[in-house]
Amino acid sequence: MGRWEPGAGSRLREAALALYLERGFEQTMVADIAERAGVTARTFFRHFADKREVLFDGSSELEEKSVAALEAAPATASALDAVAAALDAVAGMVGGDREFARTRQTVIMANADLRERELIKLASMSAVLADRLRRRGVGDTEAGLAAETGVAVFRVAFERWINATEDRDLRDVIRETLAQLRALTAAG
Repeated sequence: MGRWEPGAGSRLREAALALYLERGFEQTMVADIAERAGVTARTFFRHFADKREVLFDGSSELEEKSVAALEAAPATASALDAVAAALDAVAGMVGGDREFARTRQTVIMANADLRERELIKLASMSAVLADRLRRRGVGDTEAGLAAETGVAVFRVAFERWINATEDRDLRDVIRETLAQLRALTAAG
């Protein structure tokens, strides 16, 4: 087992996802993941804090990029348009590998604790986006509604994207879903 082999993080992620699907998340141990990836358990812990982090390790970067995109939106952008810019950044990070996203989602949906962790991650993103909107001068209610709406649009679009039979860009699915929401609210 090579301690410093390149690509260990990717191999660990692939091994973990395969084992989570085969055995279930709870039944998979870090030692099993490391063995399947051809590394030591110590190497696993150099890449991930625990076995959940295989699924959630990019959360802080995702939040940072979404905030940066929201803050880069023109000052004249509506609250929802600023959130749409944040969603575009999120799509750029998570939309590159639909098979990984599908597998990750399958593992998360099969475990109540992981579903809760995913919901907490989305709630945190909503709170951060709402806070940043408030800093831009958006009113409290409008900021909260725009951020929560953005997360809802993302969740619906993400599900559509991972379940689609045709190959589509996540950004396009998010934009289409947001347009459908706007049409729905205009008709209401």
